[in-house]
Amino acid sequence: MSSMHEQAMNYVYQQVLQRLLSYINRAERTALQLLIQRLIVAAGGIEGIGDYRVLVAFSGGKDSAYVVALMRAAQLSIAARAPATFKLRVANMRHAGMTSAVMGNIQRCYSALFLHDDPRVQLLMVDHPYIQNYEADLAFSSAGREQSRSDMLLAGHLTAGDARTTFCNACYLSLAQFLGRAASWGEGVDAVVSGGSLKEQKQYATWVLRLARAHGQSVSQWHTLGLGHALKTIDSIGRVYYRELYGEESMPSDFVLRPPDIPLAPVLLPVADLVGFKAEEHWRLLTDFLGFRFDDLAFGFSESDCANPLLMAHMRGLRAQFVQGRDYADGIAEYLELAAAMMRRKRMPAHLILRALAAYDQPDKIEQRRMLAAGYAQEAFGLSETQLISLLFAPFVDAGAGLEAFLRACHPGMLVALADLHRALSGHSAPDQVVQWLVDVSGLSLKGLQNLYARARIDYSDERSIIARVRASDPDKARVLTFDPCTGETVAELISGR
Repeated sequence: MSSMHEQAMNYVYQQVLQRLLSYINRAERTALQLLIQRLIVAAGGIEGIGDYRVLVAFSGGKDSAYVVALMRAAQLSIAARAPATFKLRVANMRHAGMTSAVMGNIQRCYSALFLHDDPRVQLLMVDHPYIQNYEADLAFSSAGREQSRSDMLLAGHLTAGDARTTFCNACYLSLAQFLGRAASWGEGVDAVVSGGSLKEQKQYATWVLRLARAHGQSVSQWHTLGLGHALKTIDSIGRVYYRELYGEESMPSDFVLRPPDIPLAPVLLPVADLVGFKAEEHWRLLTDFLGFRFDDLAFGFSESDCANPLLMAHMRGLRAQFVQGRDYADGIAEYLELAAAMMRRKRMPAHLILRALAAYDQPDKIEQRRMLAAGYAQEAFGLSETQLISLLFAPFVDAGAGLEAFLRACHPGMLVALADLHRALSGHSAPDQVVQWLVDVSGLSLKGLQNLYARARIDYSDERSIIARVRASDPDKARVLTFDPCTGETVAELISGR
């Protein structure tokens, strides 16, 4: 880089910093100074800050966008007063819940903060087994899409569409893989910034520790584990989870990949106490400066979580209509009640809550949202409404115990082929058209269907099942009622190490 070009770029960075600071109030400026001090101390002093590397996980949601903005403000502020500043690595975990609107938020955030061309910044995209430099139009990998689809179908059929198991668990467990890959890529990092709220961090830690201890791991308290040990603990749970989900014989060998060893053992650098999560307090920073737009597919409140709220509402409606014999709108109303409570817990502005709920306040709007959800299910998972309904009935597990009821409710014309369907599912010869109907109505291969036929539906009272243990609490420990950040439902959580 020539001296003239370097001067020009420094001027650009100063302009970015000045504009960014113009959107930050006095309390946030104080928090920014505390963040800068925390980073300098972690780096061993100002003389070591130029070699210090920090990873920030960016979901594309409003809260993590705010954390990225403050980290950029800290980086540019240090650069303005010292010979060097820290290296910033921002990584996204690509999954089916990242719609085009989320990707647009990420791109606008990066552009506003002028991250693309800064040699002190690395932008990464982690897509299941792949890791590469971020590109705005990077498509979701076929391997990632197929794993998301397979995970959803198997978990859904084994639990009759339980929302947490169907949409969330596999993605939560993949966080270890994501962070391990992002932290160990290239030269690695010295620290990982945790921008989640303290409450959400505690819930996630409690969930991990409970599962680990339930399956015989001797694990100390979360805050004493260290990041490397924590990631390996989560990965070991993930391996047990996937073995149960897929079965020993049918589990694809490349579906669960252990996070690489992290030679530098980065520290976890919390910032939740500094950033806060009231969107109203930095609304203009998000919308005017970072160009944040709220995803119409996600009720406006999703932090790019693994589950898409629009699809979860759709599944509630389908369950009400086809499984329970009620109206589709009844299931939607039930989910809206959960969604409104969840948005309030996430401190969403009141006008956004009203906008999200208003999208369903008329019968024609409900029908429009139904079509939108069906399109998303097809695009993200390659699943039709017929296949989603099949999942909710779970007709193939337990040796097809619910198959006849499913046919009577949804496909009465196939009742004459009931015996042939059972023969195909049990591994015996059956007419080709029967096999093709099974594949078409389920979205699964014949081998996958036969695997389900030999499996039992998940019993949530079975403490030997890690899938069941995800929701279970240890009866010998204290419990509290809290909400599931994925589904919005109230669940019993075990609180450890209080």
